[in-house]
Amino acid sequence: MLKKTLSTLGYLLLIAVLGFTIRHFSISTQTQSGAGLSTEKLFRATLPDTENVQQPLSNYKGKIIVVNFWATWCPPCREEMPDLSAFHQEYQSKNLQVLGLAIDDLETIRAFQKENPVSYPLLAADLEGMGIAVSLGNDKGVLPYTIIITPDGKVTKTFLGKVSKPLLEAVISNLLPKN
Repeated sequence: MLKKTLSTLGYLLLIAVLGFTIRHFSISTQTQSGAGLSTEKLFRATLPDTENVQQPLSNYKGKIIVVNFWATWCPPCREEMPDLSAFHQEYQSKNLQVLGLAIDDLETIRAFQKENPVSYPLLAADLEGMGIAVSLGNDKGVLPYTIIITPDGKVTKTFLGKVSKPLLEAVISNLLPKN
């Protein structure tokens, strides 16, 4: 009985993954205002990093946060990672944090990161990550999905589909302190 239940769950997961992939390729990057979205579920989450150290996401409150929901099996997710890394390196000293929340298990992410290093933290959100993404406006179940959160914890912008460094810079330019 247990074996049949696990097998059924495996098929459902496979169907969901294929659905996300198909939807992604049929939708181009769309930006939306983040007005009215709650970050409560995100900041309540504690997820393991690639060293299996539990990271409470509430630790990032008070910063500009760029949260990128992605998966190792998602080609556009992998394509945007160099831009996200460059963006993180350039702006991390300005109270900005990029976080990659992977819709994958920890071992898969570890193997991926060995071949594809990035400059920002990757966290294993597994299936919990899709629930968090939905609470943050991803009602289409598309990956990649990126949101920008202000230091006071409000979602200012969401992106369905692949993002670029210039696109992110255009949004955060108004959030950074003026020198």
